[in-house]
Amino acid sequence: MNFASDNASPAHPSVIEALAAANEGYAMPYGADPIMERVRTKIRDLFEAPEAAVYLVPTGTSANALALACYCPPWAAIFCHRNAHIEEDECGAPEFYTNGAKLTLVDGEDARMTPEALDAAIAFTGRGGIHNVQRGMVSITNSTENGAVYTPEMVGALSGVAKEYGLPVHMDGARFANALVAAEASPAEMTWKAGIDVLSFGGTKNGLMGVEAVVLFDPEKAWEFELRRKRAGHLFSKHRYLAAQMDAYLSDDLWRAMARDANASARRLSEGILEIPGASLLHPTEANAVFAAWPRDGHRRAQENGAHYYLWPMNQSLEGPGDEMLAARLVCSWSTTAEDIDRFLDLIRG
Repeated sequence: MNFASDNASPAHPSVIEALAAANEGYAMPYGADPIMERVRTKIRDLFEAPEAAVYLVPTGTSANALALACYCPPWAAIFCHRNAHIEEDECGAPEFYTNGAKLTLVDGEDARMTPEALDAAIAFTGRGGIHNVQRGMVSITNSTENGAVYTPEMVGALSGVAKEYGLPVHMDGARFANALVAAEASPAEMTWKAGIDVLSFGGTKNGLMGVEAVVLFDPEKAWEFELRRKRAGHLFSKHRYLAAQMDAYLSDDLWRAMARDANASARRLSEGILEIPGASLLHPTEANAVFAAWPRDGHRRAQENGAHYYLWPMNQSLEGPGDEMLAARLVCSWSTTAEDIDRFLDLIRG
C-alpha cells in the first residue's frame, strides 16, 4: 500500500530486460550508440516532429533546468504557477542553470494557470524598462502538482498569451503520459501544435529507472543544449543505459499503457474515498494523483497497518480528535494494484 509517490514504484520488467540486453558487448559512448538513434526516431515519429532535437538526461530537474536555460536569459522572468515543480521542488535549479532568471508566480485553481492571470503577470513585468526583470518565457506543468490536467485547448490558450508577447513556452512533462492519456490527445496536439517550444518528457515517474527526454521543437537550440548538458555534468558516458530505458518505454506503446493503469488506479482510489461519510477531494482526480480528506481515525488505521502516503500539508498530526478531517496526497503508479487500493480503502473506512 505505497501511495507516497510514483517515484517509489519499481521499474517495469520490460525496462529491466532492455537494460540487460543493452549491457551485452560494447557501444559507443555519449549518445552515439544505435539505441539512441532508435529513440530519437521514435520520439520524432510520435510527436510528428521530424526536425526535433532529442536528448536524454537522468532527472526531471536537470531536464527542466537545462531546457529553461536555453530559452531564458539571466535578466528575464520565467512565468509559472506558484505551485509548479520548478518553483516548489527543484531547490533553485532553474535559477542556478539560467544564471539568475527570476521565477514569476501565477495563480490559478488546482495549480493550473489561467490565460487571464498569465496575461496580467506578463503585462506587469518589465514595465520599468532597464530597471526591471524582463519578460522571458512561460513554463506549464502537465499534469499539475495538484493532479489536474491541461487539455491541448488550455495549453494553446496559455501559449497564445505567451506568443502575443513573443515568449517561448516550456512544458514540464514529468507526468506527461498521465496528462496525455487523460486528455485523450496526441503528443503533437499537446505540445508543438499547441505552441510548446520545448518539452521535458518524463519517464522516471512512469515506470523507468531514471531517464527523461528533452524535446526541442526548434532544432536551432540543439547545440546550445548539448553544451549546457555537458557543462552541467549531465552527459552520460555510458549513455546506452539511458537510451535502453527510453527505447523500452516507447516500444509497443508501453508508456501510455502504464499511464492509463496509473490513472485508472487513481480514479478507483478517489471514488472509494468519496464513499466515506464527510470525505472530500481537495482537487479533481484527473491524472494519477489523489488529494483528499477523511477522518483522522482512518489515517491512523492505515498508517498503523503499513500504508505509505503523505499528509497534505505535511505538518498535520495524527494526534487529535478521531473524527477531525485530515487531508492527504496519494499517488498511484503503473504498479499500483486493485488489491492494495481495496485494502487501503477498507482500513480508512474502518
